[in-house]
Amino acid sequence: MARLAYGAPSFLHRYQGSPTVKHALSVTREQDFAAWYQAVISEADMAEESGVRGCMVIRPWGYGIWERMQKLLDEQIKATGHENCYFPLFIPLSYFEKEAEHVDGFAKEMAVVTHHRLIQKDGKLVPDPEAKLEEPLVVRPTSETVIGAAFSRWVQSWRDLPVLINQWANVVRWEMRTRMFLRTAEFLWQEGHTAHATVQEAMDETLRMLEVYRAFAEDCVGLPVIAGEKPENERFPGAVATYSIEAMMQDGKALQAGTSHFLGTTFSQAQNIRFQNADGQQELAQTTSWGVSTRMIGGLIMVHGDDDGLRVPPRVAPWQVVIVPMLRDADEDAAIMDYCTDLVARLTKLDAFREPVRALLDKRPAKAATKRWGWVKKGAPIVIEVGGRDVAGGNVSVIRRDRLYREDGKLDSRIIAREDFVADTVATLEDIQASLFGDAKASLDGNINRSITDIDAMKAYFNASRKPGWALVQWAKPTGVELEKVVQWLKGEKLTLRNVPSDAEAADGLCIFTGEKAVERVLVGRAY
Repeated sequence: MARLAYGAPSFLHRYQGSPTVKHALSVTREQDFAAWYQAVISEADMAEESGVRGCMVIRPWGYGIWERMQKLLDEQIKATGHENCYFPLFIPLSYFEKEAEHVDGFAKEMAVVTHHRLIQKDGKLVPDPEAKLEEPLVVRPTSETVIGAAFSRWVQSWRDLPVLINQWANVVRWEMRTRMFLRTAEFLWQEGHTAHATVQEAMDETLRMLEVYRAFAEDCVGLPVIAGEKPENERFPGAVATYSIEAMMQDGKALQAGTSHFLGTTFSQAQNIRFQNADGQQELAQTTSWGVSTRMIGGLIMVHGDDDGLRVPPRVAPWQVVIVPMLRDADEDAAIMDYCTDLVARLTKLDAFREPVRALLDKRPAKAATKRWGWVKKGAPIVIEVGGRDVAGGNVSVIRRDRLYREDGKLDSRIIAREDFVADTVATLEDIQASLFGDAKASLDGNINRSITDIDAMKAYFNASRKPGWALVQWAKPTGVELEKVVQWLKGEKLTLRNVPSDAEAADGLCIFTGEKAVERVLVGRAY
C-alpha cells in the first residue's frame, strides 16, 4: 500500500519543499489540507462568505465552472428522455408529515417559514402575530414530497407512465458545520424524479442515472469514482435502495459525489400516486429520485488542485485558453493586442470536445505576471503570454496548468510557433483532460487497501501516521441491532461505510465486523 501522494506524482509532489519553487498559495496541502482548500477557493476567486452563516456568494469563476457542469450534465439528462421543470421553494409541512421516515431524516435540517410579514416593535423588526401562516412552510430541502403530490395529479393511467422529470434548483439544509461547496446551508443542484409502472422499470432507471453520473464525473469533471449500492444505514430517508458514486480526495477522504435512489412505493403510498393498469386494476407507481450538487466543485478542487491553486479540466473550464498580453505602454502594444486578438479568433474557430474552444484575451490593466499567476491560481488549462518578441518571431509562450514546472523546478513556459500552437490546441486540451483524470485514477486505484481481514488491522491502517485511503473489506450485510453495532464502532473510529462497488470481486471469506460468512465487499473510509 503506497503512501497517499498529493497531486500528480510526476510533477509537484516531488518538488514539495524545494527551494526552487515558490508556490502561489501561502499554505500547502501537506501543511494543512483544510486551510489549503479554503485558500484555493479564496485565491481562485471562486466563492466568498455572504454574511449569512453557511451560505456563500459564488463568484464568476466558481459559478462558471458550475454552469459548465450544468450544461454538460443537462445534455446527458435530456438525452435519456427527461424534461426540465420547476417546483416551489416552499413546501407545506403536511407533505413531509405523510412520510415518517423521510421527515425524520430531514427534521434537524429543515428551515421553516411561519409568518409572512414583519412589523416594527420597540425599534426592531419582529414577525407580525397576525400574519402567522395557517400551515408552516418548509424551505425546500429536497422535493420528493411536493413532486409526489404533483405526480398524484398527473398519473391516472398506465398510459401516463413513465413520468421523467428533472429540475435545477437551490435547496436549504440547515447544516451545523459548514464548508464552502462541500456542506453549506444553501446549495445548488439538480434533482431528477420519475414514476414507473413496474419495479424493474424503476430499478433500471435508478441504475441508468447512476451510470450517467459516473460517466459525467469521469469524462467531464475528471473525477474517477466508484459506483455502487449504499449499505442500509446510509440510505436516503424513505428509499428502498440508494446508490452512489464515491470519489477519493487527495487527503484520502471520500466524497459522495452523486446519488440515485429507488424509492419503490414509499412516496407513492404517502402521496397517493396511483394508476389504473392495463387490466383495469389500481396500482401504486414505483418512483425514483437522483441528484448531483455544487458539492461536485468541492470534489474538483480536492482531487485536481495543487499547491499553486486550482487545476480545472478543460471540459468544465469556463475559459480553456487565456491569453495574457505583455504590454509596456510602448508603441509595440497595439501590435501585440492585434496579434492576440487574431489568436483568439483562430482558437474560437476550433472545436474541442465537440464545442468551440473557449479563449479569452485578458485586457485588464494589470501587470502581466500578476495576471499570469491569477490564472494559474484559477486553474485555466492553458495560459498564453505574448510580448513584443513573440510577435516579431510569430510565437507564443505557453504554460500548461497540469504541467506547471520543469524538472529543475522552474516555471515551464515554452516558446512555440503560433501556427504550431493553434494546430495542436485541441490535442493539447484533450491531453490535459486525460492527464488530470489519469493522475487522479492512479491515486484512487493505488490507495484502496484490499488486504485487511480483521478489526485490528483496520484500526492500525486508519490510525497510522501516513494518510490512509479506503479499505475494501468482506461484508455480511448485517441488519438491525448487528448493523447498529457496526455503525457505532465505525463512528467511534470516525469511519463510515461508503458503498458496495458494483464491480467488486465476489466475497470469499468472513465479514470482518461480524465473523459471519460475507456476501459482498464494502468500502470503508473517512469522509466529508
